[in-house]
Amino acid sequence: MVIITLQRKKCIGCNYCVELAPEQFQMSKKDGKSVLIHSQERKGFHTLKSADDNIYEDSVKAKEACPAKIISVKIK
Repeated sequence: MVIITLQRKKCIGCNYCVELAPEQFQMSKKDGKSVLIHSQERKGFHTLKSADDNIYEDSVKAKEACPAKIISVKIK
């Protein structure tokens, strides 16, 4: 299982996550910040738990490219 967490409030809108992992991220037209698709929000953290291990590599690339360091990716 892959667990991706996004601290959306700290997003600077650089768009790297969308370019590297478009299956998981998109940019909001309302505020220009990243949105973690199909995530659950709790206390400012948006979390996606997926059984699809194929999303891991692209998600890690998005995490490493993020200049604000607001993406976390774990595998269980």
